[in-house]
Amino acid sequence: MVLTIEDLGKNYGEKVLFSHVNLNINEHDKIGIVGVNGTGKSTFLKTVAGQLIADTGHMVAMRNLRISFLQQSKEFDENNTVLMEVFQGDSPLMQALRSYESALAQTEKGNNSEAVQKALVDAAAQIDSVNGWSMESEAKTILNHLGIHDFDALTGSLSAGQQKRMALATALIQPCDLLILDEPTNHLDCETIGWLEEYLANWKGALLTVTHDRYFLDRVSTGILEFDKGRTYSYEGNYSQFLELKATRIEQEEAGERKRQNFLRNELAWIRRGAQARSTKQKARIQRYEEVRDQKVDLDHKQVEIGLAGSRLGRKVIELDKVSYEWQGTTYFKDFSYTVLRNDRIGILGSNGSGKTTLLNIIAGRLMPSAGQVDIGQTVKIGYFAQTNVEMDGRLRAKEYIQEAAHYITMADGTKLSAGQLMERFLFPPELQWTEIARLSGGEKRRLFLLRILMESPNVLLLDEPTNDLDLDTMAVLENFIEDFNGAIIFVSHDRFFTDRMAKKVFVVGGGEIRSFTGGYSDYKLKADEEALRQQAIVVKPQKAEAGHSQKRESKGLTFGESKEYAEIEAVIASKESELKVIEMQMAQNASDYNQLRELAVEQQRLTAELDRLMERWAYLEEKANE
Repeated sequence: MVLTIEDLGKNYGEKVLFSHVNLNINEHDKIGIVGVNGTGKSTFLKTVAGQLIADTGHMVAMRNLRISFLQQSKEFDENNTVLMEVFQGDSPLMQALRSYESALAQTEKGNNSEAVQKALVDAAAQIDSVNGWSMESEAKTILNHLGIHDFDALTGSLSAGQQKRMALATALIQPCDLLILDEPTNHLDCETIGWLEEYLANWKGALLTVTHDRYFLDRVSTGILEFDKGRTYSYEGNYSQFLELKATRIEQEEAGERKRQNFLRNELAWIRRGAQARSTKQKARIQRYEEVRDQKVDLDHKQVEIGLAGSRLGRKVIELDKVSYEWQGTTYFKDFSYTVLRNDRIGILGSNGSGKTTLLNIIAGRLMPSAGQVDIGQTVKIGYFAQTNVEMDGRLRAKEYIQEAAHYITMADGTKLSAGQLMERFLFPPELQWTEIARLSGGEKRRLFLLRILMESPNVLLLDEPTNDLDLDTMAVLENFIEDFNGAIIFVSHDRFFTDRMAKKVFVVGGGEIRSFTGGYSDYKLKADEEALRQQAIVVKPQKAEAGHSQKRESKGLTFGESKEYAEIEAVIASKESELKVIEMQMAQNASDYNQLRELAVEQQRLTAELDRLMERWAYLEEKANE
């Protein structure tokens, strides 16, 4: 048993975030946490990680429990390099790796003082003593997979998305028994999420994660913990099994409520007949009635229903004519033309930094292309849901913020709703409507921002990562809304389930071009994989052998194992080069010590031979990959 949680509860002022949470986490458990925004999921993770103190209940942990925690937001020392930050931690190995990277950074700046060289040698010796060089290699491999290749870059020079991915690498690399991840898939592209799924599915420790990525929960989790109106429910299995078990639970609750109501009706009729209430038996019966009557039963499982009429959309929507975009010598895409249709449902895919948001901003008219034209129709009213909320006045109450856009709105069926009525449909009960924005959770603010945009009755929706920080219930409602929306919708998303369900075509941005595919993410991935297989199956023409014989060669590309080795080998080479550099510095320091020098020379020869072998292997894999 890694951790036992008993009767845990936490309040925020007068609001009960969660109560009576009971959970057993075993060695290989991978538990996903789901629930509406504002129910305390992130607070629960912080409590388990020891950053907050529970108001009720307690936890019993295994001896010397090691926890690694990825928060939604993390502060970095902007003067540290990427590797120095990744090696944050209190273990001796992490301290040695951090000292080594710090001293190495000093030598690369030209500081070869005796103190720096001693620090480098001491740190290397400590890493050697625990065979810790593999940790450095693994860190570089993880960073490479997460799209961070400059390990010596200062953290202050990284973009916000890169810092998020660096924080994820920091959490993954720490030796731990329990890994806690809060929204790990945010700011990751689809390919990287696929890698993270495989990494965590094969990870040997326990995992506790909050995520809204349904494919991720399906492929990684072995259990689900649901937060619902201050209560929690545990389920075995992945997300698909959770949906089935939850439906069964709701049916049982509804059946139980019907029995309760029948009991109350019968007992009330008995009381009204004027039965004698003096005997102990009769008094007990009345007391039982009152207890059942006073039980709080919440069977409100309704989902948000939104279907806005929107404003009229004319014949011309948005036309892109040979649009190109270049920035600081990089061509993101060139000569892209497309005419947006009235009911288009387009998903934009691509790796991080490929230009997805740039394309969305050009379509919105917020950014001028380097070449080409964008023509937006006169009747077009764009609703733009950006990755980050616009600046909100934290002193405003949620309802006041919505009323700034409109007091009433016309629904698709012609009925009019007030701002408050629409907010209720959007999971903002009356008491929450009058809460100051500053007191709302991040997910609640995100939902409020989306509702504000919808209140303005757009007829073209541009959504940049719309599922970030939205809970699964709200995402399901948003998907239903998109299906009924009378207008064009173009969105950027790393959520593969969302893209599969919503998109009728996808634009894939990358390599200086934009390619169009019919269907959603899975359709595109299938076609891309088929294309890759065709490339690997190219047969090389027969060549004459030196002995005069001819032989056939086929270029089959990299096998799965070779692909994995190819992705990691550069990080391994970099690690060995670092080890060799330390040995050379030690040789310079011990030039007069013959015995020490002889031992170092042997180690130098070993590392040099290993590097030569790695470089030959890399050259072979590189050639095979290019084929």
